[in-house]
Amino acid sequence: MLKPLWALMLAAALSVPALAAPLGLDGQIQAAGPQGPLTGTIVHSSNRQSPVALIIPGSGPTDRDGNSPLGVQASTYRLLAEGLAAHGISSVRIDKRGLFRSSTAVSDPNTVVIDDYVTDTAAWVSVIRERTGAPCVWLIGHSEGGLVALAAAQKVGNLCGLILIASSGRPMGEVIRSQLRANPANAPLIAAADRAIDALAAGQRVDATDLPQPLLPLFHPAIQGFLISTFALDPSKLAAQVQLPILIVQGGKDLQVSTLDAELLKAANPKATLEILPSANHVLKDIKGDSPAENIAAYGAADLPLAKGTIATISNFIGR
Repeated sequence: MLKPLWALMLAAALSVPALAAPLGLDGQIQAAGPQGPLTGTIVHSSNRQSPVALIIPGSGPTDRDGNSPLGVQASTYRLLAEGLAAHGISSVRIDKRGLFRSSTAVSDPNTVVIDDYVTDTAAWVSVIRERTGAPCVWLIGHSEGGLVALAAAQKVGNLCGLILIASSGRPMGEVIRSQLRANPANAPLIAAADRAIDALAAGQRVDATDLPQPLLPLFHPAIQGFLISTFALDPSKLAAQVQLPILIVQGGKDLQVSTLDAELLKAANPKATLEILPSANHVLKDIKGDSPAENIAAYGAADLPLAKGTIATISNFIGR
């Protein structure tokens, strides 16, 4: 009954075996992980004294290029890094601990919680500053990566500011509620989903035998620790506490995160800058019409450029 999109993109998905991520344009960079190295790709602009951004990926098995074995091949982060380099901004994009070329950082990526990603962000900021000489690092968080960036801003020093792309302004449990309700076919599942979300938000695990089969990808026991850590955070409350510059970038045709979320983040931090890209979807590709099929098809289109205005909006904000 679950729409494939929700099952695919909301599950924070069970991890997959380590896969080979494609090399970037410039070079490899590593930071210390708990058990093995964290790995990423650094792309320098022509000016080695340029600002530097750390691109924090979204949920599930999303690699440093913004692709996933679950069907996402948009290469959003690679295109973002290349576009920023052309505008004088260097970047590092990364594989999350336990996945792809960071697979040895932890033995089980399903045990990871948000605070672990914050720890990794601090490690990356330190390495990037040492490698580049930059006094501070910009955090670019996409989707769930925006929540990581907001959480990191509470604890990690030497940050220039935050760019939150397609980032929720509500606790993730509330986002999942609304997305499930968006599909009328999910009506028989809503009561069970609400019970699971309420329990996880309260810090309690859910018995998988009480879940209808279609909900198992969303609330699988292996990822419930991660979900508990995520549901406990309110992005708007975190945004209100950030004293750094914030840019909020939201696509007008995003099927996963709404403009309401962007407006909530902006309301929480009135000094933040909000930019709506009217035709952009969740992976920052322009969509001509309103067809969900066209929108979802763009998730697999690495050949499509980033939505018009994406690079200019981000580079202009950083350049200020």
